[in-house]
Amino acid sequence: MNWDEFPEWGARISDWAADYHKTIRDRPVRAQTAPGDIAVQLDQTPPEASTGMDTIMADFERIVMPGITHWQHPRFFAYFPANAAPPSMLAEMLVSTIAAQCMLWQTSPAATEMETVMLEWLRQAIDLPDGFSGVIQDSASSATLAAVLTMRERALNWKGNQMGLSGQPRLRIYCSAEVHTSVDRAIWVAGIGQDNLVRVPVKGALRGMDPDALRALIQQDIADGHQPAGVIACTGGTGTGASDDLAQVLQIARDFDLYSHVDAAWAGAGMICPEFRALWAGVELADSIVFNPHKWLGAQFDCSAHFLRDPSSLVQTLAIQPEYLKTHGHDNLINYSEWSVPLGRRFRALKLWFLIRSYGLEGLRTRLRNHVAWAQELCEQLRADARFDIVTDPILSLFTFRLTGKDDAAMIDYVNRINDDGRIYITQTRVDGQIVVRFQVGQFDATQADVNVARDVMIALI
Repeated sequence: MNWDEFPEWGARISDWAADYHKTIRDRPVRAQTAPGDIAVQLDQTPPEASTGMDTIMADFERIVMPGITHWQHPRFFAYFPANAAPPSMLAEMLVSTIAAQCMLWQTSPAATEMETVMLEWLRQAIDLPDGFSGVIQDSASSATLAAVLTMRERALNWKGNQMGLSGQPRLRIYCSAEVHTSVDRAIWVAGIGQDNLVRVPVKGALRGMDPDALRALIQQDIADGHQPAGVIACTGGTGTGASDDLAQVLQIARDFDLYSHVDAAWAGAGMICPEFRALWAGVELADSIVFNPHKWLGAQFDCSAHFLRDPSSLVQTLAIQPEYLKTHGHDNLINYSEWSVPLGRRFRALKLWFLIRSYGLEGLRTRLRNHVAWAQELCEQLRADARFDIVTDPILSLFTFRLTGKDDAAMIDYVNRINDDGRIYITQTRVDGQIVVRFQVGQFDATQADVNVARDVMIALI
């Protein structure tokens, strides 16, 4: 392809994209292919000669699209959403066109300065106190890894990177069983080890960690000669929406001088609505907080907002400056690659600028409030039907349920029937050892009619 052909194909693909989204309800939500169906249609050796775009695009429709699960489908009720609002998509087209590598201020000043301002916009939107600084990570997993590495270095008086962990005290990090498995991976990658991730029992309707148990576990580890390093709390955990009592949990972390991180990957977006903020009361006590605008807020994946009370600890953990990464002649510049594990960085802030300006915070709040109201209404409809047992009540727009009197095998079969049907997509989780259906409303273009379809499908396929 040459640049004379590019505008034509750019327009054709834009038309295809608009038609895809306007007709997406006609497609089954989850891919209906069997394992290997796509791979067998792909050439097993690379072509020696060029292929025309007409052929490539036709093959895309024929081979690729049948194997796509449609995350932008309004009846996608599984996992958490990975939304992509139209202005965010357009911003990503510009980012792809510019193709800047934004690792340093000097490699793209606009990207760095816009990232600073967009994180300030988000800080204000979710009402974090003045003084918190932000950086865009690729995902909450990366933000959690950065936080765990900071916990490690801070607890070891900044000697871990230099000396390794051999001969150091046994580090301990505390969380509940409701946190995302990205915490486990961060513990592995940081070299702390799975056995040193201390699971705190949960209690209450929000399934948050027991503060008294947390304090007792920290005290016991100190008595045993271990080195407590940090506490990871959650708001809106992936399984059931579990949320810790942040005011108590984070105060305990402070009492023991432990670095604290709050994973609000999904639920943090909801904090743009003042009425939902009671869910994370006390969050201002945290050292590190993450939420993903690419989940519920409409920003194209990937875009994870990582806030820090004092970024100096993170920078001391991650920054490294060979001569070729120095910017001479300018002092006090922010180079966000020093706030992240990867050196390379995309221009992620542009989509936030497009998105927030296009809808305004109030337009985004309206969508989130609708999702919460529709999920709560559906939960009450199922609760009134004796064939359903509500297992965990809605936390924002997420709740779980079981079929009355059915065992785990029957529940898995029920989930498979629904997903094979294609009209909606749901996933399962475990609560107190039992399989439950996990249902959340959050796709950007979902309507109440889409939620009603979900209700009808879940009743019809019992």
